[in-house]
Amino acid sequence: MAKILVVDDEADLEVLVKQKFRRKIRENEYEFIFAANGEEALVRIKEHPDLDIILSDINMPVMDGLTLLTHLPDANPMLKAVVVSAYGDMQNIRTAMNRGAYDFVMKPVDFEDLDLTMQRTIAYVRQLQATFKAIKENNILKMYVDENVLNFMAHKEFEGSLMKNELLEATVMFVDVCGFTAITEHIPANTVVNLLNGLFDKIVKEIIAQGGHVDKFMGDAIMAVFRGEFHLDRAIDAALSVKSHLSDEPEIDAGNGKIFKPNISVGINSGEMVSGNIGSASLKRLDYTVIGDSVNLAQRLQGIATAGQIIITEDVYHKAKESFQCKVNGEFALKNKIKPVNTYEVVE
Repeated sequence: MAKILVVDDEADLEVLVKQKFRRKIRENEYEFIFAANGEEALVRIKEHPDLDIILSDINMPVMDGLTLLTHLPDANPMLKAVVVSAYGDMQNIRTAMNRGAYDFVMKPVDFEDLDLTMQRTIAYVRQLQATFKAIKENNILKMYVDENVLNFMAHKEFEGSLMKNELLEATVMFVDVCGFTAITEHIPANTVVNLLNGLFDKIVKEIIAQGGHVDKFMGDAIMAVFRGEFHLDRAIDAALSVKSHLSDEPEIDAGNGKIFKPNISVGINSGEMVSGNIGSASLKRLDYTVIGDSVNLAQRLQGIATAGQIIITEDVYHKAKESFQCKVNGEFALKNKIKPVNTYEVVE
């Protein structure tokens, strides 16, 4: 149903409009709201934010129709006005159109012509509303969907290749906010979320600065992937930068005598992995991610890292030792690994 504001100081116009459009009112195609002048119209616009179009006269007391047009962008930018007036000289028409009127209808009114004009204006407003909604939804989508997925969706053949994947060399980094779980029992849920989001934002900025992308948030941990040239170096640089920034963060009073000092533990691994949409096409639930032994090992390394540690394997150490200072961290028996894994800690 279209909601229409009629602005005119003629007392009998309301009765006439209701008579002429009685069938469409009865069938819930049109709903009319009435105002006697521009000032009253602005009050009605505030009272009815779901208005679609305005039919406005020009010559009215208090505030005329041409002045009303200048206020519409601030009152409701989605509204479009059709001026309905006996003052149809070229100057008034041009002034109305320059102030944003969508169309101009002469009095005495041909109601069949007015109805067609209203339908065309309503269709245009619906298109504007749909576009605005799509923009809002797209902006929201960007908050939840990784940029790589959005770029993938831009390809015209993406629907036919949803379940395809590729083999690549990349670096995966798992970052966990240490000690966070322990304080969640002592502070309100909203405080927990705000605190975690604040820390995540600091971590993500460093990941993006080094050309990585966030694959997913996992409770109080982040999985990030680095591709392209020097992907390993960029991942380690990101981890060191996050560690340095958080070391300057003040302690947080979580309440009930609990003090939280922001810190991270990091596991980094580099190697061959599979990239693609993982999930169920039937369920229409897919996750654009990377999988493989290299990815699993990176997560296991994060699991053994203590607060402030950045842990890598011996193989990764040999690739990174010329650029970064590392020290031996010892052997660890990791899940799904037959032999203990030699690990190193990146110091700087």
